[in-house]
Amino acid sequence: MIEPSQLSDPAVRAFVAAVNAGDQGAFRALLTPDATMSDDGSDRDLAQWAEKEIFSCGGHMAVASESDGGRALVVDYRNDTWGEMRTAWRFDVAADGRISRFETGQA
Repeated sequence: MIEPSQLSDPAVRAFVAAVNAGDQGAFRALLTPDATMSDDGSDRDLAQWAEKEIFSCGGHMAVASESDGGRALVVDYRNDTWGEMRTAWRFDVAADGRISRFETGQA
């Protein structure tokens, strides 16, 4: 596993740290105002999805690998609802260093 502090991309590093700390304020601050996301290929309401899949159920990312300059991860993701699963994450980072889109799904 890769320690979150060792991830290559600063925005992705901060995203993983915010998820693992359950820090909703830090999470929101990392996203552009118009950020979007998808889960298993379907676009979702980002705020609702994050509350349901991360913050209300103890979401945690254990990073197995990174690629694409740190903007693509393979993660053992767990939460209290679904347990643990191997997931893939891809991030688009805007010029201002915030995340404009992320996509996740089973790896």
